[in-house]
Amino acid sequence: MKAFFESIQDLFVDGLFVPYDFFRFMDSWALSNIINWLFMLIGSIAFVYWMLELKKYDAKGEEDKSSTSHSYL
Repeated sequence: MKAFFESIQDLFVDGLFVPYDFFRFMDSWALSNIINWLFMLIGSIAFVYWMLELKKYDAKGEEDKSSTSHSYL
């Protein structure tokens, strides 16, 4: 099992996270965190898009909002 977990470590440390080593040694905080800024931008765009889609769906009035879960409600 130890070899299995060490192979996972090698995959991430020596393979997938290598591009982050480039950003680690930059002097600018904003440039070092450019990937985080990109993820926040993509997430914000996706959030706004989803909220606009929900607003369009709600404006159509097609949703059945009657309470049918329990009789005592």
